[in-house]
Amino acid sequence: MKSKTDEQRKRLEELGKRLTKIQFDFKIKNNPSEKYWVKRIEEFDMYHKKTIEYFSQAYSLMVDVDKEQAGMFLLRLSKLKQLGAKLLENMEKIRQNPAIMNVKDKQQSKWSLEQKDLLINANEECLNHEKKMNLFFREFCEKNLRQI
Repeated sequence: MKSKTDEQRKRLEELGKRLTKIQFDFKIKNNPSEKYWVKRIEEFDMYHKKTIEYFSQAYSLMVDVDKEQAGMFLLRLSKLKQLGAKLLENMEKIRQNPAIMNVKDKQQSKWSLEQKDLLINANEECLNHEKKMNLFFREFCEKNLRQI
């Protein structure tokens, strides 16, 4: 008979495999094409939803072992959702005005330069937060789930 933990681990493993197949690249390209940004938004949205699902499943596994650590992880998950929404919002602004990403345009407005900086910063924040969550979960597993 399978335990609840075994089922959660199997689900987490399946989500991890699906997530690696998506392989979203956080590298930002200076592409002034609206079509590119439409596709980029769709790809990130799909990746981000699967990432949230993965980390939600990780939380479900954690909460049975250590409620305090799981609570901290849940706060991080909430922040990741916010960062993803912020990145999508910034990408949408670029999609609406893709000329912002035109590196050949040497006379971009202050607003355009700010939008590009906001996109870069949101992208880095989201990526770095996700890395920290992966590290947190990996360390949690090594410490708490090896003996289960």
